[in-house]
Amino acid sequence: MITSSANPQVKRLKKLIRSGKERDRQDVFVVEGVRMFREAPASDLEAVYATRPFVSANPDLFDKIAYEFIEEALLKEISDTKTPQGVIAIVRRRHYSLDEILGKNTNAPNGKPCLLVLERLQDPGNLGTILRTAEGAGVTGVLISRDSVDLFHPKVIRATMGAVYRIPFLHYEDTGSIISVLKEKGIRTYAASLDGTNLYREQFFGGVAFLIGNEGNGLSGEALQAARNRIRIPMRGRAESLNAAVAAAVLAYETMRQRLEGGQMDDD
Repeated sequence: MITSSANPQVKRLKKLIRSGKERDRQDVFVVEGVRMFREAPASDLEAVYATRPFVSANPDLFDKIAYEFIEEALLKEISDTKTPQGVIAIVRRRHYSLDEILGKNTNAPNGKPCLLVLERLQDPGNLGTILRTAEGAGVTGVLISRDSVDLFHPKVIRATMGAVYRIPFLHYEDTGSIISVLKEKGIRTYAASLDGTNLYREQFFGGVAFLIGNEGNGLSGEALQAARNRIRIPMRGRAESLNAAVAAAVLAYETMRQRLEGGQMDDD
């Protein structure tokens, strides 16, 4: 039973929760709560800490998994949430190459790549929600610029609702360069822009990548110039634009709708 805040493992947990640089250095991230723990691949779990009441109530979750008990009050002190559920874990990160992402198309209707390319996103909730939506909409993978919010920030991880374990992702340095690589691989690139063509006049049966920009400023000039096409989501009323996560959902689900209704794959 870990009972002291001076315990080296407790100090490590605190650093990992608070510091993105420390998470990067150790190549791990922290998850909290029953859902994020239950869905974590056992092979990716580096360390697990749970309260006695939680283990007693969920014995099946700890079958063949090494863990340590931690005092409830201490877990509450460590936790990034107001009401800890009784379990916290350190998870090893997965790493993907672009070729691996393009080859993982089992989730995509018709097997053709559908990518979301995110540039300078800053809201943790948006990034986490986009990964969660991506899984539901059959997206192949999510590419994230290095100057976006930290994918492994606790708030982002919670918002993914477990999708971070299943949706391939890749961080990229330069928008123009990643678009060029996508074009070379036969991926048609679409920049979400207010001056683009109507989304519903386009067809997305082949490999596609949708570029979504910063919540306040949109895509950079470099991204707009490099993308092969510009598209817009038609709007009614006085609203000028949609939330980044909502825009990603509209684009991804329209792609899935076209592919399903086009007879590319039967829906379950």
